[in-house]
Amino acid sequence: FIPPMQGLETVQNKFPFMTIDDALALEKAVTPESRVLIIGAGLIGLKCAEGLHGRVQQITVCDLAPRVLSSILDDKCAAMMQKHLEANGIRFLLGTSAQSFSGNSAVMQNGETVDFDVLVLAVGVRANTAIVKNAGGSVGRGILVDDACRTNLPDVYAAGDCTEYHDISSDSVKVMALMPNAYMQGHTAGVNMAGGAALFDNAIPMNSIGFFGLHCHTAGSQPEGCEMYEEADDSHIKRLFVRDGRLVGFMLIGHMHRTGIYTALIRNRTPLSEVDFARLKIEPQLAALSAEYRDHVLKGAV
Repeated sequence: FIPPMQGLETVQNKFPFMTIDDALALEKAVTPESRVLIIGAGLIGLKCAEGLHGRVQQITVCDLAPRVLSSILDDKCAAMMQKHLEANGIRFLLGTSAQSFSGNSAVMQNGETVDFDVLVLAVGVRANTAIVKNAGGSVGRGILVDDACRTNLPDVYAAGDCTEYHDISSDSVKVMALMPNAYMQGHTAGVNMAGGAALFDNAIPMNSIGFFGLHCHTAGSQPEGCEMYEEADDSHIKRLFVRDGRLVGFMLIGHMHRTGIYTALIRNRTPLSEVDFARLKIEPQLAALSAEYRDHVLKGAV
């Protein structure tokens, strides 16, 4: 997705960052003297910044959001990641974005002017819903599907990043453009289209990504009014979010050990009364789960 911006057509060296061809074209365009402006401080923009590190003179990342990775991190976790990125030479302009361009100059919404040699547009993607919408199907930010991956059109199914569906952690409908969910949706749609019966009824958002050696893993949601358990120091943060006696989300930076246990608790809607949550808060470990639940996990059913 490339948003309309005044004067964008005057920028000669501008690139999206979505395909291998985009990356190869960008690689050819930059030199050790290049000043690069990246629009978008999300997953795509920051991975681009990491990839350009050491290849160019200067990297500036701007975003309308007030923090980096705003779709997956809260203020405290984002601040830790931003500090780490800045320590590796990435410059940020947050809470503002490019308002207009004139050649190799961008005028930001806050009035600042940023000069650059190469522009990268990394503001994300939008689902292509036109084919379903034009056929009379229900769409929002994505193609609306139920737990069987059915649209509201007879015998029409949809799966993957183009869909909008139920997030059990927040009890809301949203686009969750993630490979594991797309895989499960594809399986579900395929079974049902072939005459079988399948449901994908435990979808949650989740992300695992790292920059310059610092990794983060997030899953689920952080609903208003939930309880939060935190452990943090200068090199890591662990935040667990609990609502109605169940784990509904987490954010981890720095410590990635056995995070799948937390994810499984969210997906399975496991009551925390059935596990030793006091131990799990310290370290995700199978010993904190019941024998029956451990057997379920170790057999790969989660």
